[in-house]
Order: sequence, then structure tokens, then C-alpha cells
Amino acid sequence: MESKRQQKFARLIQKDLSTVFQREVPEIVGTSFVTVTIVRMSPDLGTARVYCSVMMHSDPETLIKEINENKAQMRNILGRKIKNQVRVIPDLFFFLDTTGEEASRMDNLISGLDIPSEEV
Repeated sequence: MESKRQQKFARLIQKDLSTVFQREVPEIVGTSFVTVTIVRMSPDLGTARVYCSVMMHSDPETLIKEINENKAQMRNILGRKIKNQVRVIPDLFFFLDTTGEEASRMDNLISGLDIPSEEV
């Protein structure tokens, strides 16, 4: 269970990283659409686990790997945006969020079930 402080800090990181992906780093994401879905903060607020959903890209895992390779640049840009609101800029670790695909897969599995009607 995250504390209120962790949740507040995570929302700030999520909001500002979303704008970074949209406007600041076209050389990394190109024409892909990257959405920051969840940010999980460590208790000391020094580490942020950022879960991203990727659309319009042939290989989302490769894009996440490239984002992780350029995370120093992402952290620098984020630091300039939030420097007056926080003491420490957290280390960023990016992960692919596949909950949308999993939900769609589960929905397809459930709708494909052949359940016989119960006769009374």
C-alpha cells in the first residue's frame, strides 16, 4: 500500500512524463503513441517504476528498451519540469504495460466459451 505522499508524487511524475513523451522526445518515440499508465514510487521516493502503453509501433518491447537506454535524458527533462516541486528527481525504470492486451485476450476467451444452458 502506497502512502499519500507516494501517490501524490507518482501522479506528478505521471502527468509530467506524459507531456515529455508527447512533446519533448520525438527522436526516441518517433510517430508512436506512448501513454504513461501507472507510476509506482519507492518508499524513499528515489525510484519510479513507470508503466507505459505503446500504440502504433511494430515492436513495443523494443521501444521500451530504447526508452530505458535514454532514461538519463528523460530524467533530465523531467528534472527541469519538476525541480521546484520536489527535492530529489527519482531514477526512472520503464516497463511495458500489457493490461489492455490481456483484458482483450481474456474477453475474447470468455466470449468464445460454449456454455450450455441449464435446463430445469
